[in-house]
Amino acid sequence: MDRTDEKLERARRLLDGGGFADGSRTLAELAAAVGLSASHLQRRFAARFGLSPAEYLAQKKLGALKSGLRAGDDVSAALYDAGYGSPSRVYEHGAVKLGMTPARYRAGGDGVEIRWTTLRTDLGQALVAATERGICAVELGADAGELERGLHDEFPRASIERVDRGRDEFLAPRLHAVAERLGGRAAAVPVDLIGTAFQKRVWDALMKIPAGQTRSYAEVAAQLGEPKAARAVAGACAHNRIAVVVPCHRVIRGDGSLGGYRWGLPLKRELLARERGG
Repeated sequence: MDRTDEKLERARRLLDGGGFADGSRTLAELAAAVGLSASHLQRRFAARFGLSPAEYLAQKKLGALKSGLRAGDDVSAALYDAGYGSPSRVYEHGAVKLGMTPARYRAGGDGVEIRWTTLRTDLGQALVAATERGICAVELGADAGELERGLHDEFPRASIERVDRGRDEFLAPRLHAVAERLGGRAAAVPVDLIGTAFQKRVWDALMKIPAGQTRSYAEVAAQLGEPKAARAVAGACAHNRIAVVVPCHRVIRGDGSLGGYRWGLPLKRELLARERGG
């Protein structure tokens, strides 16, 4: 780990509970605390962790809210315990990432409106879909019809509508960031991870693997404190619907072979070579 990486890890620890977790300190103060310029910290932090420092804090706060609600806390109590000063603050700072609830996902997206479009990227054609609150899919493939059918299969009871690029107030501003990430460039893409609690823990862990590095399924399982869950980690990778942004391509078998990949092993090999500078 080089010195910049060490400073980025220190910044993350500070955001986790070292005096910056309440969100009251500025980016400039965080940068000064770790010895980087604000612009350099913003850029390198997003490249390493997939989120800007502010987005990292917002995701942590939202995670605390979800945990409180899952534990059966009163809604108002869960909001305040998570750090939202008032119920309206969750909508100002976090609700766009709540996305579809797990219950609605299990019900096939019943009552949910999903807008989607396709775009050409460095990796070919991509389908990008979102509810009004968050990106719910980034799928890759040559056949637009097949990609659309896959979306309908994933959310069979949702209201699904195709939109023109640039004409949807939620989806449009996020398309450029998605295209940048698919092109191997740094860009913050807010994601809504819809799955079981274990799947979400795996996907969160994947987003912390630096570009150019890999982990084995067993290593990810051990990192989660579940050393016997390597097969379950592989299953969570297979169920990831957000290509590249949630980098399941960075997880391989313990013997160094590639393992599986939802979008095909040639693409997995290409992504890893690109990130290693090969």
